[in-house]
Amino acid sequence: MRRNDPGATGRGPRDPSPRWRGTTILSVRHRGKVAIAGDGQVSFGETVMKHHASKIRKLYNGMVVVGFAGAAADAFALFARFEEKLQEYRGNLPRAAVELAKDWRMDRSLRRLEALLAAVDKEHSLIISGTGDIIEPDDGIIGIGSGGGFAVAAARSLVAHSSLEAGEIVREGMRIAASLCVYTNDYITLEEL
Repeated sequence: MRRNDPGATGRGPRDPSPRWRGTTILSVRHRGKVAIAGDGQVSFGETVMKHHASKIRKLYNGMVVVGFAGAAADAFALFARFEEKLQEYRGNLPRAAVELAKDWRMDRSLRRLEALLAAVDKEHSLIISGTGDIIEPDDGIIGIGSGGGFAVAAARSLVAHSSLEAGEIVREGMRIAASLCVYTNDYITLEEL
């Protein structure tokens, strides 16, 4: 495999089929509030298929908000499984995340799911991956998906150099990411806790 091959993934021969790609999820914990948002674009290969998708869900009686990046069907399967874990552990976000990550790694059907989850409640901000990783950033800022890096950079700057509230920072960070990432649009679903 050549290093300069843009289709090379490191996982075998190049797969020419189009992929569902991109999204941006951003969460900011600031001044006692947490806000999380996702863009609405769904892309298949180089084609925008939908502009107004909702990639953010409230779970456990609205006490936990989750956003996903990755394949939509996979994310919906994970939402359902995560909601079961939240019910089982009475809304304890860290414990539910650990149990979901364990299942995700061990269960054959879940292991093939391609998605990342950002999950927040009033106390915790977590990234949950299919490799079993659960990450709680030091600064309370999470960005996942193709535009996640752009959104995080914008949010960190806004937290440090503005008087904006968490929701305003998230909205502006998402707007900036949409201006840079072709797989992210400016139709934003935002939730605050």
